[in-house]
Amino acid sequence: MTDSAIATPKKKETILSGMQPTGSLHIGNLEGALKNWIRLQDDYWMFCCIVDWHALTASWKDTKELKNRVFEMAVDWLASGLDPDKCAIFIQSEVKEHAELHLLFSMLITVPTLTRLPTYAEKKESLDSYGFLGYPVLQAADICLYNANKVPVGKDQEKHIWLAKDIAQRFNTTYRKVFVEPEALFTTIPLILGADKRKMSKSYDNHIPLEYTEKQTEKRLRTYFTDPDKLRQGDPGRPEICPVYLLHQIYSPDHAEAIAPPCRTGELGCVDCKMKLAANLNAALAPIRDRRADLVKHPDTVWDVLTTGAERARNRAQNVMDKVRSAMKMAYRKSKK
Repeated sequence: MTDSAIATPKKKETILSGMQPTGSLHIGNLEGALKNWIRLQDDYWMFCCIVDWHALTASWKDTKELKNRVFEMAVDWLASGLDPDKCAIFIQSEVKEHAELHLLFSMLITVPTLTRLPTYAEKKESLDSYGFLGYPVLQAADICLYNANKVPVGKDQEKHIWLAKDIAQRFNTTYRKVFVEPEALFTTIPLILGADKRKMSKSYDNHIPLEYTEKQTEKRLRTYFTDPDKLRQGDPGRPEICPVYLLHQIYSPDHAEAIAPPCRTGELGCVDCKMKLAANLNAALAPIRDRRADLVKHPDTVWDVLTTGAERARNRAQNVMDKVRSAMKMAYRKSKK
């Protein structure tokens, strides 16, 4: 499938989005990233990349589960509503131009610049490798390889988008203009807390996976900490500090305000409140879970989507890299095309 085959008049700019393959996703991923990507796919040329090379910065010793994690992520992307007829869904390592541009970009940045980035400073004691140091340069290559105009990110990734823009500027100034200078597309990300009141994360085991059954969802919600002062029904509660109420605001929008008053008076107990949320959450996730179950039964369909997506991404990437080599006077032989 070619880009022209799915072109729509309003698609004028390109977006690159990526996510490390961690296996099955959870509702924090759905609300924090995927729903936004799904909204954007109608208005932009979208390249959605499963960044398996980035995942190696932390898991290079153990890669036996990587293929399954890639598959599970692709399943959840498709089940949630990413449409392969509207966006290219692909695996980073299947488009080798990512590595080539990463190498060339690494010549344009200094080591001190990379060591000053917050993400490196925070984790250098545990991930002090060349690959982790160069992670933001590979990320810049991911973005610029498709001449992405925008990158949807949270504020914590602002410095990385700045770096991608800076490297693109350096290349354009040193050689000639090839790259669009990308901008961050900041979005309002709902606060999704896990069972322990920390940010929802698989590493904390406080999450609600999309693959959970209704019973598993109910069981996980029963473990949620709420208000430490509300120990039993009748005790007054404070919904503003409760992660269950935060989820009600997303999954029970028509009833969330009706839940707060009886919580404050103690009329509504935490167990009943959690079960009301479980019913609404399960209803919201039911279509995703149904599509997910069908995709898992047809793995070849998922891999075909990734193959087609890689072909589309490669076509775009090769075109950009031809311009890069020409600008750097490294196109030593004429193309045989």
